[in-house]
Amino acid sequence: MKKTVLSLIMLGTFTMFGFAQVKPVKSIEGLKAAYNGESTASAKYAKFAEAAKIEGLNNIAKMFLATSRAEAIHAANHKKVLTKLGETIGDPVIGKFDVKTTADNLADAAKGESYEMSTMYPDFIKSADAEKANGAKKSFTWAMDTERKHNEFFKNALAALKGGKEKSFPGEWYVCPVCGNTYDVKTMKEACDFCMTPRDKFEVIK
Repeated sequence: MKKTVLSLIMLGTFTMFGFAQVKPVKSIEGLKAAYNGESTASAKYAKFAEAAKIEGLNNIAKMFLATSRAEAIHAANHKKVLTKLGETIGDPVIGKFDVKTTADNLADAAKGESYEMSTMYPDFIKSADAEKANGAKKSFTWAMDTERKHNEFFKNALAALKGGKEKSFPGEWYVCPVCGNTYDVKTMKEACDFCMTPRDKFEVIK
């Protein structure tokens, strides 16, 4: 009888606390992959900015600096969520990348953002939904929505470059320090569309 009562107590304890302690495994895997990926993108775009500046393409260089900063914010957000989930996160693993002409770099950047916004982050968000990992979902969603904008920036910059209109491309950029949302001077809002951070808190690159 005592053994039965003890077993029931243990079962009840597991029911009350055990399931609550199960970690969202798939979401953690996604967060780690995204942390490394966003860190790599940040480093890559910073190098692309240097290359653009050498070519005298200053407005495109500024855009690359803004997107580099946004990717760093995404990486930091992913790391914060991982830490809250009890994961110990060290320095990111920076992947290999090539720096070519600015036209090539823009095409490469657009391709990378297209994959993240259409495949990588939607898959990660599905896992976060299934595991009810709300913090991961928010971080993934902010990054995905920003990558969609970056993809358009890169495509527009490439079109301007090929059309000989680089100087007409925006030369002033703004980055939300909370979610990484990115604006050019022509599309600035009074507050961030994604997290409602006021514009006076934005980081300015000009």
